[in-house]
Amino acid sequence: MTQASQPTEKRGAFTRFLDTVEWLGNLLPHPITLFALFALGIVILSGIASYFGLSAQDPRPGGEMIEVVSLLNAEGLQRIVTGLVTNFTGFTPLGTVLVALLGVGIAERSGMLSAAMRGLVMNAHPRAVTVAVVFAGVVSNTAAELGYVVLVPLAAMIFHSLGRHPLAGLAAAFSGVSAGYSANLLIGTVDPLLAGITTKAANIIDPEYYVGPEANWYFMFISTFLIAIMGTVVTEKIVEPKLGKYNPKEASINLSEQKIEALTSLEKKGLIGAGLSFLVLGILLALTIVPEWGILRNPETGEVAGSPFLKGIVAFIFITFAVPGYVYGRITKVMRSDRDVIDAMSESMSTMGMYIVLVFFAAQFVAFFGWTNFGSILAIKGATFLQEVGLTGPSVFILFILMCAFVNLMLGSASAQWAITAPIFVPMLMLIGYAPEVIQAAYRIGDSVTNIITPMMSYFGLILAVAVRYKKDTGIGTMIAMMLPYTIVFLLGWASLFFLWVFALDMPVGVNTPTYYTP
Repeated sequence: MTQASQPTEKRGAFTRFLDTVEWLGNLLPHPITLFALFALGIVILSGIASYFGLSAQDPRPGGEMIEVVSLLNAEGLQRIVTGLVTNFTGFTPLGTVLVALLGVGIAERSGMLSAAMRGLVMNAHPRAVTVAVVFAGVVSNTAAELGYVVLVPLAAMIFHSLGRHPLAGLAAAFSGVSAGYSANLLIGTVDPLLAGITTKAANIIDPEYYVGPEANWYFMFISTFLIAIMGTVVTEKIVEPKLGKYNPKEASINLSEQKIEALTSLEKKGLIGAGLSFLVLGILLALTIVPEWGILRNPETGEVAGSPFLKGIVAFIFITFAVPGYVYGRITKVMRSDRDVIDAMSESMSTMGMYIVLVFFAAQFVAFFGWTNFGSILAIKGATFLQEVGLTGPSVFILFILMCAFVNLMLGSASAQWAITAPIFVPMLMLIGYAPEVIQAAYRIGDSVTNIITPMMSYFGLILAVAVRYKKDTGIGTMIAMMLPYTIVFLLGWASLFFLWVFALDMPVGVNTPTYYTP
């Protein structure tokens, strides 16, 4: 084999692997259809499993034999029909996400989030541009698609204006926005979404267990800085050198027509006003929770744990986005009346149609899964197997993170994947002693790091379209090969931080969250 042919064959093998991933992903139906099929499948399987007497012995003291409850009979049909609406309306993530997005909608529609992102990246020192881009990408996920739509194209333009390869800027921003999806400095919309699903799964083992949106805040806060550092290193030491010197002739657009709009004086004034309003809100909220006499502390114990503040964190997400967003809008004259605020909230809700439909079918699947006792039985049998093979230590999370990362290649939605896997793995790992909050944190690592190398990710096509502007022959294989170093480094580095944080340092992953579950 000649040296010239070897790289071609390696690229061919890699391309075939990527083609296989894409083919497998395309075999899957739409996530909504998938949940509908899963719900129907649970009904049919419950009848079959009940007929053959599938059961498991509850290992807890005084535990009884747990048997499959069939939904494929008259009683099951009655339960399905009467519970269809309440399954949907009682699905915890639905209300929490919608309420949080009302506030985010105001901040986004006013232009505050976009201006803050542009200001952070464009005002960075040339030597700090890369870290600023990755960092801005990570924190942008509090505003849903804003990072994909605004930051990724902006980062490519900024890198080009500095004489650097624009695809390196695109890759840096994409890595922060998507591979660092779960990390953030603030509690965002993804936190209540995942916490609600985790709560439902934990209730299979412990009906009173509650997982709050703040369950992973400490770990995700520190993860933000780790992702920013790792993304910077990969961009400057691996990706950018590999891309080489940029040739403007490779572009499919006229690069001279690109303009980067700096912040206007009015936008700067708006950001100052928004920042001051955020500071005032922070002080007011601190007065309700920091002092021992704080009115939002737990009224029974006087502690922060179990307090109205933590249980109502979604309301504070709404307030801390809505108020600064409105202040910014008033100063910049984007929001002149209450009608503008209402329009902003209405627009944010109009984008949630697909999510609401998804939740309807996901809620049915989760409810049916719980009614049949499949979750408890699979958890007990899975936990028993792990104990028999001696895989009950922290190393079990290595396999769990890798499994989540692999599944994410074909099922890109964080909520869809967690709604399917949580009812099985949360109870299973609880039975071998781990708290749901820790399990959720591990899931978020696996679910994030492979977002950037799967064509199944909803914004992958958009990112590819931006890349083609600067290098017209960019294809799916080229794009994924460019992003693969981020996935590998993020997976190794983030998982290492998880084991160091949780098991070596014995630090909580969130506010008053335990590492181990005690029945």
